[in-house]
Amino acid sequence: MTISSSLNAGVAGLNANATKLATISDNIANASTFGYRRTVADFNSLVLQGGGSSSYSAGGVRVSTMRLIDQRGSLVGSTNATDLAVDGRGMLPVTTEKDVNRGGATFPLSLMTTGSFRPDGQGYLKTESGMVLLGWMADTDGTIPNFPRVSNAGLQPVRINLNQFTANPTNEIAFSVNLPATATASTSSGDEESLALEYFNNVGISETLDVTFEPTVPTTGSSNTWTMTLRDSASGGSVVGAYTLVFNTSAGSGGTLSSVTTVSGGAYNAATGTIPVTVAGGSISLSIGRPGAPDGMTQLSDSFAPVKITKNGSPVGNVTSVQVDSKGDVYAIYDQGFTRRIGQVPLVDVPNVNGLVALSNQTYQVSPESGPMFLWDAGDGPTGAVLGFAREGSSTDVAEELTQLIVTQRAYSSNAKVIQTVDEMLQETQNIKR
Repeated sequence: MTISSSLNAGVAGLNANATKLATISDNIANASTFGYRRTVADFNSLVLQGGGSSSYSAGGVRVSTMRLIDQRGSLVGSTNATDLAVDGRGMLPVTTEKDVNRGGATFPLSLMTTGSFRPDGQGYLKTESGMVLLGWMADTDGTIPNFPRVSNAGLQPVRINLNQFTANPTNEIAFSVNLPATATASTSSGDEESLALEYFNNVGISETLDVTFEPTVPTTGSSNTWTMTLRDSASGGSVVGAYTLVFNTSAGSGGTLSSVTTVSGGAYNAATGTIPVTVAGGSISLSIGRPGAPDGMTQLSDSFAPVKITKNGSPVGNVTSVQVDSKGDVYAIYDQGFTRRIGQVPLVDVPNVNGLVALSNQTYQVSPESGPMFLWDAGDGPTGAVLGFAREGSSTDVAEELTQLIVTQRAYSSNAKVIQTVDEMLQETQNIKR
């Protein structure tokens, strides 16, 4: 029995080292594979009980393998904005191209640590291996609805419609002008001043908000008072707001707004210095400055001068590229110079990362050993940041693997020698009978 157990132990040693050789071969073969996590073989001895103290039976060795998913590779820069990697804990949610083409409300979830995603013919961000990036898609105003955090129910394929036109309507205008102080004196002719503010409506058409300033001319002295009237070209030039502006004359605050009284239209907000103006296509927040603020409307000297005019919105834009920021927000970039958030890529985390089931193409799936998943905003909780223009390299250390290869080769040869020796001993035992 002792000799036979030695033979069994030698065979077990061969099998164990063959398994270790397989892991080494896999690691070396994937030394240049982005996102690859190395596999290790762990040997455990087997002890056979019985036989008393006068004899010993070799139990041999048992081997188990484990993929070290928690060991990260180094980050490598790239020139593609949608080459994504995670700087820290967490994984990118993906699904297969086949499941996307099959359609449905939800998609089977897989995980990747990194990926080179590019738009395919349908606009889906996909790797060359056919893995499609998943995320939460934003509403038209760029906000992300509340989705479940413990399931993939809200995740959809991230789709980029390159070369698609979209409107970028104006909803904010800020302007300040200097009104001539001499125009509100009793000796003034009372001539109006005017200003045209361009804005873009909901279909990208240029419209005008015409602003007129009419001075109040008193019989004596100066009134320092103006009536500001707003007319919308998209509404046939109808009045959409009228306001009485009174300016300071005191030392230190001379020329700044003293008060704004609403005659018609949206009410002036003194805390923010804004007026909600309702035009034909919706509402625009018109900023004229707060009372006493030097960067708002002023009344100084004898000249009318627009000081500042800014607005958002633009003519119809065409999507030219897409980028993902550190929080996982996906932004479409338009040729008119504006950006719009179209989605968000959450990061998936589980309690035991090494318990994930490893699949082909550097993908993983949740298992009972990994524990339940949770979808985090990148950078929140235990998760790291999402990096664009980056890939994660393989975690294989080729020098270490080659060292292990030599050790494994020697161990395999030694176990083969044990089997050869046992065979010779058995042959000797048979020769006794002759």
